[in-house]
Amino acid sequence: MTDDTPRYHIDVSAVGYYLAEQSEPDEDHYVFAYRITLHNTGTIGAQLVSRHWIITDGNGEQQEVRGLGVVGEHPDLAPGEHFEYTSGCALPTPVGSMRGSYQMVAADGQRFEADIPEFVLTLPHVLH
Repeated sequence: MTDDTPRYHIDVSAVGYYLAEQSEPDEDHYVFAYRITLHNTGTIGAQLVSRHWIITDGNGEQQEVRGLGVVGEHPDLAPGEHFEYTSGCALPTPVGSMRGSYQMVAADGQRFEADIPEFVLTLPHVLH
């Protein structure tokens, strides 16, 4: 590999938070939002094409979600650029987690994945 070989890399960070005003704990309905930041730390531009989420509730039940783009967009990130968005999900438990990947296409046509590290969704003060 030479110094001018394209490097395909998107850093993904995520923060989850509880939306008490949209939740109904008495009915086992807990709503969470999460903010995702994608940062192109590679040497070539790339566009987000699709997403794959694995959502796990506090009982260990998993749900997989696949879809095109994010929040109706297909962000195209030049090297050094970032994109941030907020979305949400509902769980039947006060604690859960999310992880997954984004499917990307680089400016040269190369396809690659950007891993979404697992992050926790929880009510405040439930986990220490």
